[in-house]
Amino acid sequence: MTRIDAKFADLKSQGKKAFVSYVMAGDPDFDTSLEIVRGLPAAGVDVIELGLPFTDPMADGPAIQLAGQRALEGGMTLKRTLALAATFRETDDTTPIVLMGYYNPIYSMGVDAFLVAAKEAGVDGLIVVDLPPEEDPELCIPAQKAGLNFIRLATPTTDDKRLPRVVQNTSGFVYYVSITGITGSAEADAGDVAPEVKRIQEASGLPVIVGFGVNTPEKAQAIAGVADGCVVGSAIVSRIASGHSVTDVLAFVKTLADGAHQA
Repeated sequence: MTRIDAKFADLKSQGKKAFVSYVMAGDPDFDTSLEIVRGLPAAGVDVIELGLPFTDPMADGPAIQLAGQRALEGGMTLKRTLALAATFRETDDTTPIVLMGYYNPIYSMGVDAFLVAAKEAGVDGLIVVDLPPEEDPELCIPAQKAGLNFIRLATPTTDDKRLPRVVQNTSGFVYYVSITGITGSAEADAGDVAPEVKRIQEASGLPVIVGFGVNTPEKAQAIAGVADGCVVGSAIVSRIASGHSVTDVLAFVKTLADGAHQA
């Protein structure tokens, strides 16, 4: 059982929904990013999604693209992202970390070397948005063998024919993208999300966490209310970009977490 599996089992036993936060590793700099990540569990975050900076993202909207650019300009790399995770692990051995990004940096490092380093750093799961199920032997299956959850995205266009293939080798949870488009571009609607969540739960047997378009405590509560939890990324990243202090960012995160936990 991974930390992700244990976290969702614990939440289920309490009748609670999960709150997942996304932050870009190294944004606005390594030390500030580490301070924010270290503060997330106390702010109510159940699972941390740690963004891997990459030059050519496909699904990320302007807020997260700019966060990635700031991190890259500050010297952030895949190895430094893993170092950040390892430093976090020195004081927190229970909060799951999911590394979210694109395959190119992992491919450049080498899959075997990456998986060893990720496990050593305390990473629990991967979301690699540009690797479809047809490429499972490339990273998904080796990651599972190494003890990492491989978390797949499902979208409003994932129909009943495609869904079984999408969830076939998925573990930990399924990330449901609530809108068609990029992050931060529209708001999720609980009425539209609810039947899709049920369909994915039935197909996968896994928790379904909803992201994209969740940006307020009220929206977090509404979306978590029809799923197993929700993810917020762009709204948090935008706070960091605006120059808010770490204290202010974490206070905002707590309002979102409180919203999700009230569902």
